Amino acid sequence: MAELHEECGVFGVYVPQRQNLGSLTYYGLFALQHRGQESCGIVVNDDGLFTVHKDLGLLTDVFDREELDKFPQGTISVGHVRYGTTGGTNRANTQPIVINHMKGKMALAHNGNLSNALALRTKLELGGALFHGTSDTEIIAYIVAQQRLKTPSIEQAVSNAMDFLEGAYSVVLMSAAKLIALRDPNGFRPLCMGKLPDGGIVFASESCALAAVGARFARDVEPGEIITVDETGIRSDRSHCGTRSRTMCIFEYIYFARPDSVLDGVGVHEARKRAGRILAKRHPVEADLVVGVPDSGLDAALGYSEESGIPFGQGFLKNRYVGRTFISPGQDNRVDLVRQKLSPIVSEVRGKRIVLIDDSIVRGTTSGQIVGLLREAGAKEIHMRISAPPFRNPCYYGTDIDSREHLIACRHSVPEIARIIGTDTLGYLPMEDLKELIGCSDYCDACFSGNYPTEIPESFEKDHFEAPLSRRKPKGERK
Repeated sequence: MAELHEECGVFGVYVPQRQNLGSLTYYGLFALQHRGQESCGIVVNDDGLFTVHKDLGLLTDVFDREELDKFPQGTISVGHVRYGTTGGTNRANTQPIVINHMKGKMALAHNGNLSNALALRTKLELGGALFHGTSDTEIIAYIVAQQRLKTPSIEQAVSNAMDFLEGAYSVVLMSAAKLIALRDPNGFRPLCMGKLPDGGIVFASESCALAAVGARFARDVEPGEIITVDETGIRSDRSHCGTRSRTMCIFEYIYFARPDSVLDGVGVHEARKRAGRILAKRHPVEADLVVGVPDSGLDAALGYSEESGIPFGQGFLKNRYVGRTFISPGQDNRVDLVRQKLSPIVSEVRGKRIVLIDDSIVRGTTSGQIVGLLREAGAKEIHMRISAPPFRNPCYYGTDIDSREHLIACRHSVPEIARIIGTDTLGYLPMEDLKELIGCSDYCDACFSGNYPTEIPESFEKDHFEAPLSRRKPKGERK
């Protein structure tokens, strides 16, 4: 139950014959709802006619049967669920972004974060570009449209645009006749491809969305790859592949992705169980029960239990009717929000020594309140184990961590954090063991290590595009 917000989720589909793609895209996005709960949207393409509906809220807030029935049958559709890491929460920043330009229409949905967004947008604005919102996705759309005026095809425009982009971007884009999927050369964020029984092609942020619409997983989109689908078939442009080291965000495996997804050939559930087993070896303790914080701590808790031999138990009941966009009573009353979401099962934890497993500690506020709930329920001892190393650095690639001042691990030692949150002991996953989660070292761990795989801005704020141009000039770049 990390004090973090997810990325975004993208979904795109191309089918050979017109059909009801509004509903199909809705169900694909529903499987990706965990990746973003601020806003959502769908665009359906019927022979070049784009029908769009998007708004703030969950899918169930924005779409009902009547709204879905308004979509015409079509052959291409793209959809998006958003949690914004650049730009404010407002209707102007909802996706997919739809634009009209001299050579046609385009709809684009993006998961990730451009690390050079501020520099790009400032240059574009000084050149006369007009923006309707404040998200970095609009920057991508603008550069692609700009390049389209100079190139013979939309896929060539996309390839040219990638030369300007730094950071994380997994994108689905549709023109009047084509569906295009692209992934940044580092492969920070996941993107996969599946096949429908009727020959249709589906792209999604996670493989769980493929299963939700009856598609068979085909393969992952490779870092740097551009895949184009149209009536002539499927084409792959790999000219940007291999230009950067492969650095999938390791926190996708620890927290963001759904446990039933497979990312770049690695099962998320299995990766989290391995983290739990490592914790049991690195931080053993005598205890009576292993408890995972729902939902992201459960798989690691199971792995800890299997490795240690300590029984796994359900220590908390999670209120399934409280979504991640539940209206918070405010920072001063954050404890009330935690109590709305989690309730300890007293009969399970009273009088017992508990190993409490969670995926991370960010500010420490939520962790302390969860520990407090177990204390109130009568837990005798609480030994907390975290299936990630300590957060010490901001993320510029899509995770909502933009300031060191709020990270408890930057200000306190592990024993101090244990005292602050009220645990008897505390243990983190060691940095050197991260590679054991996915079986290789091809990942980004900058939020833990500070080793960024791309150039990053000197200053970065989620809402920097809301500031006047004179107050948001980039101060330069650093490694």
